[in-house]
Amino acid sequence: MNTKPSIDELFERRQSFPDFEPQARLARLVGLDDQKSRLAKILGLLVNPAGLEKWARRYHQDAGQLLDAVLRRPPLVVLAGDVGSGKTELAETIGDAVARQENIDITLFPLSLSTRGQGRVGEMTQLLSAAFDVTVEEARKLKGASGRSRGAVILLVDEADALAQSRESAQMHHEDRAGVNSFIRGVDRLANAKLPAAVIMCTNRLNALDPAVRRRAADILSFGRPTDLQRRHILATRLSGLGIGATQLEALVTATGPQRGVRDFGFTFSDLTQRLLPAIVLDAYPDKPVEAGRALEIARVMAPTPPFTDIAAA
Repeated sequence: MNTKPSIDELFERRQSFPDFEPQARLARLVGLDDQKSRLAKILGLLVNPAGLEKWARRYHQDAGQLLDAVLRRPPLVVLAGDVGSGKTELAETIGDAVARQENIDITLFPLSLSTRGQGRVGEMTQLLSAAFDVTVEEARKLKGASGRSRGAVILLVDEADALAQSRESAQMHHEDRAGVNSFIRGVDRLANAKLPAAVIMCTNRLNALDPAVRRRAADILSFGRPTDLQRRHILATRLSGLGIGATQLEALVTATGPQRGVRDFGFTFSDLTQRLLPAIVLDAYPDKPVEAGRALEIARVMAPTPPFTDIAAA
């Protein structure tokens, strides 16, 4: 590649926060309250350290060493877990919560899949370097002289194991190794410059990420399949007003969970909201109302998405 790639080539789109649309999407992510709260706090500290310093002045004025340890962490957070667990949707919308929490504007740059390149020598390294160049350039404009950020940038890397897989793998191509090195340098560059920017990585295969990438993570948040309590909340909320009783609802909760002797895993969040609930509606539409018995039949015959096996890189 002889020409510098454009922003449109590097990123799928750009999202500015706060904004009502991602706020609504974030609110629809039920059962992830702990991950929402923790991720918003982590990102808030990474992109706007003045907030932590203000907290310390109020409650712990002699905690300088502690603050230094917290603020010196690399600006990287890894979201790891099963398919359909909501991690990508959370990563795409959490910027709204951070923007409102810190009272600053935030821009999300989702790294395009094309940034992986086509395997030509030096291509992926150049693309990644260009993506971090844009992130650094935008973040520099937002760094306040007083320490409080005027805004922040979040770089999102989905399917991160395809980009930053372990360099310990014997089958790894030289170009892929160079790409991982470029990514690590980019994260270190953001950290050393103390810019109001953070990187979020999403992966189904945590063990496949390069150890140096995992070590740099300020935090690794785990995402699993919804529990009985979470499935009950999703189904009760979405099916309210349809005349489905408590006993019938519990049968749906059971049908969407692990089945002894059949499967040891239940439905994912996306299985429930994007497959099961639409299937129940479409079965009844347009000539009849939703019937609890029929909804249960649909749930029992629908196969949940199989888990993604997380194995260490060979």
